[in-house]
Parts: sequence; structure tokens; C-alpha cells
Amino acid sequence: MFSIIGIVVVFGCIVAGYLMEHGSMKVLVQPAELIIIGGAALGTVLISNPVHTLKQMISGLLGVFGSSKFNTQCYIDSLKMMYELLQKARKEGLVALETDIEDPEKSPLLSKYEAFVHNHHAVAFVCDTMRMAVSGGVEVFDLDQMLDMDMEVHHHEAAEPVSGLSTMADSLPGLGIVAAVLGVVITMGALGGPPEEIGHKVAAALVGTFLGILLCYGLVGPLAARMGKMAEEEHAYLMMLRVTMIAFLKGVAPIMAVEIGRRTVPGHVRPTFKAVEEACRGAKEAPAAAAAAG
Repeated sequence: MFSIIGIVVVFGCIVAGYLMEHGSMKVLVQPAELIIIGGAALGTVLISNPVHTLKQMISGLLGVFGSSKFNTQCYIDSLKMMYELLQKARKEGLVALETDIEDPEKSPLLSKYEAFVHNHHAVAFVCDTMRMAVSGGVEVFDLDQMLDMDMEVHHHEAAEPVSGLSTMADSLPGLGIVAAVLGVVITMGALGGPPEEIGHKVAAALVGTFLGILLCYGLVGPLAARMGKMAEEEHAYLMMLRVTMIAFLKGVAPIMAVEIGRRTVPGHVRPTFKAVEEACRGAKEAPAAAAAAG
């Protein structure tokens, strides 16, 4: 939402300032310049990125215009889920988790948390880790190193579309100059004609430079930066899951493992100790209440 507001502010202020100086909007409407710059920029993206990166780029751009899914409530729910999962492992043994981690969508425990189940990478991150813990034979230190490598690979993949979009942004000012030079070439060919016609062609050429710089620093560059922050948010979420699981596998009680995980959450979305404790207490009391009712 804020991305849309930001774009409106950027373009609104530029247009408003231009109109305050009695500029004509008709002069800025140059479809040919936009086709040259936009088409060439799109071509650079197609040249420099494989298909899977292009798909990630489109998905990331769509995500930019929505709200962040890694908010405080998301972390509370995820920590509560981890508490339930680890508490079950503590009471019934790690083997009892097989039914949950083999098919998370049908698991009575995990299926309650739809946001987590729909995050396929997070599901694989948790279930594959707990599957290795159930099978045994891997030391906790080695498992932690494996999770670190997994996060590094995923972070590198998440950075590829950001890098591709940043490269596109960097190319826009130069492509604007290309459009301007082409405009100058056309203007030189029109020398000797009416002054109004020559002035119009010069203005069109300068609009090419204007569009290239504006699209770079006012649109594409900020979108790439926002995509980069989204990748960092997901990395922080996976770090919370990793720390919580490793703490439990080292022998820490589930409630303390959850607290250790909570401490890794970025400050602006970190839930309070009380909020997490109440959520975990509710998860602990629910089975008892259900048993009493039965």
C-alpha cells in the first residue's frame, strides 16, 4: 500500500511543480520516447536474466504493492505453532512428528496455521529439518550448519531478481540519453523548417532524458530496494525458525526455545514476551479443556 502512495507522491509532486511553472502536459506526452526507453530496458532484463529469475521478479513486483506478511501477528502465530510442535515432540518423542511433517496440509497441528502452510519454503525448511532430527544420525551442530547453508542459498536466490531490477534501473538514465540522441538526430534532419517544429522535436528529445532519470530514481530503483527489504524480512523469519528448532534439539525446553527464537525477530515486528507467553499458554490449555469437555 505504501509503495502505491509513494509512487503517487513522486509523480504527483513532479507534475504539480511542472504545472506551477506553467508547463504544458502535452509536451511530456511522448509515446515514442517511452517505447524506446521502456522497450530497451525490458530487453536488457530479458538478456541478463534466466526465465526463473524473471518469474521471481514478476512475483516480487506484485508483492511490493501488498502489505508485508511478516508482521507481529505472523510471528506470534509462528512461535505458537513451533511451541505446539516442539511440545508434542517433547511429550511423545520426535517420532510422533512424522504424521505432521510428512503431510503438513493434512496435519491437525500445522493445518491450523494457514499462513505458514501456504509459505512453501518455510514449510520445507521446518519439516525437512525435523525429518532429519527424527531420522537421527546428524549432530545438532552439523544440522545447524546445514540450515545456515540452506538460508544462504535461499537468500542468494531471493537477491537475484533484486539485482536484475537494479540493473534495469541503472540502465534507464543511459537509455534516456539514447532516446535524446535519437531525438537530436531527428531534429538535425528538420533544420530549416518552422521554428515551432524544431522546438517541438528538441523538447521531445529532452523528455527522453527526463523519463530515463525519473523512471530510474523515482520508480524502478525504489521498487528494487523494496524487493530487497522483502527478501531481508523473509530471511529474518527463517532465522527465527532455525534458532527455535536448534535450541530445542540442543535440549532446551520448548517454551524457552520459543523465547530464544523471539529474541531474533526484528525489533519493529517483535512480539512482546507477554503476547507470546499468552499465545503458548492458550495452546497448552486448549487440549486440556477439550479433554475436560469430552
